Amino acid sequence: MIRATRLTAVIFLVGITAGSVSAAEPPTDANAPRELADYLRYAALHNAGLKAAFEQWKAALEQVPQAGALPDPRFTYSYFIEEVQTRVGPQEQRLGIMQVFPWFGTIEARTDAAASAAKAARMRFESAKLSLLYEVKAAFYEYVYLARAIEVARENLSLIQHFEEVARARYVAAQAQHPDIIRAQVELAILEDKLKALEALRTPVVARLNSVLNRPAGDPLPWPERPQMPEVKPKRGIVLDLLRQKNPELGAMDFDLASAVSRIDLAKKQSYPQIGIGADWIDTGEATMAGVSDSGKDPVILMFSMNVPIWRKSYRAAVLQAQAAARRVRHERKDLENSLIARAERVLYDFEDSGRKVRLYGEVLVPKAEELVGASESAYTAGTIDFFSLIDAQQTLLQFQLEHERAWTNRRQRLADLERLVGVHLTGGGVLPAPN
Repeated sequence: MIRATRLTAVIFLVGITAGSVSAAEPPTDANAPRELADYLRYAALHNAGLKAAFEQWKAALEQVPQAGALPDPRFTYSYFIEEVQTRVGPQEQRLGIMQVFPWFGTIEARTDAAASAAKAARMRFESAKLSLLYEVKAAFYEYVYLARAIEVARENLSLIQHFEEVARARYVAAQAQHPDIIRAQVELAILEDKLKALEALRTPVVARLNSVLNRPAGDPLPWPERPQMPEVKPKRGIVLDLLRQKNPELGAMDFDLASAVSRIDLAKKQSYPQIGIGADWIDTGEATMAGVSDSGKDPVILMFSMNVPIWRKSYRAAVLQAQAAARRVRHERKDLENSLIARAERVLYDFEDSGRKVRLYGEVLVPKAEELVGASESAYTAGTIDFFSLIDAQQTLLQFQLEHERAWTNRRQRLADLERLVGVHLTGGGVLPAPN
């Protein structure tokens, strides 16, 4: 019990030291995000990839009014180099205008195809937003893991230093051998190297976060606080149903299919004629002979035109092409659904597996390892075990602590991945228990 108390005191002192080191760091930007909600909000406002997806959606929306517009009217002008002499006078110039109207339903089919394409672009924007939120959460939780791993390494480094002092005291009292001190120094060097490697990892982890936030890679970010995680239990059937209904990638494919079906109808309409209606006005001078009735009267001619769609093979090929494109989209949609379901099954397994490990390490292995370290120190001080056994107990504790932090991080990242797949927050709506 005395040794266990001493172990607790050592860890407490290391915590104070770690806090003082963090406090000594240069101040970061006051506007830099600190909590997960801050990171998500900042990324949604500044991420360049999300802005690009939004502009793509806007561009697709502008296709709708273009698809619904009639062809531009055609204006014609003719000037008679040699005047055409008529009874009522010479014809000097001719002006005409013609408006072509596609066959009935052509504009509607074209507009429906463009509208469905715009809806698909919106769903892809939603997919890009969900992917961005996942990337932010994954990087943030990795930063949380790094902070905790450094803290754990520092605690264990102080513990090894304490063991070295114990070995020196026993060596002075002729109760231990000099190799015990050397072994403690070797373990100190190894752990110090591990700590330096973890501390150096902060730069690329922060760069990853800054990348999704659209901030300069070298801008510092404060150490994050580990957020509380509610106990969640996903219901597999509901999660898969939500994936089929809410996944924005599948939603985009649904609209792609609707657009392809509209293009089949549009292709069929091309085999029907287009109707043109217009009018011509002829500028007529005064008749050369006096007394002619209607002298100089300008004739107005009502015009009607129609193309003759005789190349039936071409139109049939266009319909077959549109039908093949629709079948392709339908198959791609089914293939994507199958891939997403298989991926969700794997993520669900990883989520449940990491939860089991969190409980195993947090409730059993780490407490037992701490108890083992305390008991091993007492036994070593009493001379009933060698120093190697004491170091082995410490290494086991370090391994279990890091595994516990890794499992906690993996669980949070897998939950974020599930939310990206199903397109909704899983802690609401009865899918998962809401946090307290």
